[in-house]
Parts: sequence; C-alpha cells; structure tokens
Amino acid sequence: MIIENLLFSYGAEIKKYKTNEIIFREEELPYYYFQILKGKIKLNNYNEGGKEFIQNIFSDGNSFGEALLFIDRPYPMNAIAITESKIIRLPKADFLTLIKENPKVSMNIHHCLADRMYYKYIMLYNLSFQNPIDKLKLLMEYLKSYHDDKCPYSFQIPMTRQQLASLTGLCVETVIRTIKAMEKENMLKIINRKIFY
Repeated sequence: MIIENLLFSYGAEIKKYKTNEIIFREEELPYYYFQILKGKIKLNNYNEGGKEFIQNIFSDGNSFGEALLFIDRPYPMNAIAITESKIIRLPKADFLTLIKENPKVSMNIHHCLADRMYYKYIMLYNLSFQNPIDKLKLLMEYLKSYHDDKCPYSFQIPMTRQQLASLTGLCVETVIRTIKAMEKENMLKIINRKIFY
C-alpha cells in the first residue's frame, strides 16, 4: 500500500500482535492507519449466538480499516490477528497529513478503497445465492482474479474451510461437502487437503 520508509518518516511504529490478539474492537473509534508488515488479519463480527462472520482477511503488505479514518464513526467490526503479526501503525492525524502531501499515495488509497467496495458488492450479491456451490464459486473467482495465471487449478485458495464458511455465511460442514462435490464436477482440485481453483 504505502512504502514503509514513508510511513516511518511520518511517525509510524511497528507493533507486534499474538495469534488471536485483538487489534481493534467493534464500536471503538479509529485512531490509526494499519499496514501489515508480516502476518494475517481478519475483520469480523459475531452474531447474538456467538457465530463468527468474517468480512475479509488481509496479509503481508495490505492495509485494513483505513476507510474509517475519513469519517468520525466507530469501527463496525473487529480486527483480529490470525497469526503472529507485525503491523505498522500510523496515528490518524499523521496519516491524513501524509496523503495530503503525497498525491500518488492518495490515489493508491482511493484505488484500494474502490477495490474493497467492489469486494463488498460481490459478497453482498453472494448472500443472495441459495446454492452453496454458487456462493463458493463466486468467492473463489474473486480471489483468483488477482492471480496472474488463470489456468484451471493454478490458484491455491489461501483460506481454511472454516474461513470460507465464515466469509460465505455457510456452516463448515456444508463447505466441506460442497468442496467435495465441486471436485467431482472438476471445478477444483484438492491436493494434500489444499484447494486449487
């Protein structure tokens, strides 16, 4: 997203998070720009019954939660480290100064936010599907769209079956059965428990 040295020149720091450690909680106000140096982060919510809904998963080089820095509203989700993670953290005021003084960075942020909106539209559309194959196929096609090689089975899905379930609103058992059905239909391959689409 933003060159690390540029972030540090505006006062950023590196913060380490352990697996399952909360970076920010739903209803907290946003005070920092976050960019992942190393690790994996999920944005999620929990319903009244405690079931997790994963909104998105980010890894090395990605930023997350930056859209809320432009409005005075609390986070509508949690950010949690999936793995041990190192995150660059820049205070909100310094982030806003950085993008004002660096138009190219500002354009990159706009592009990133537009891409995230596109993902949200895809996932909202995905909720309208009743068929679990359609739900998983749409998600896998979106994930693969960022992969250069478009050949069948060239892209390894970087998520667990539980994460796929949480992203699509399906239960994990349904995801497991559906993936096996998709393999029988030659829509994907399973090699050493890894899914290739």
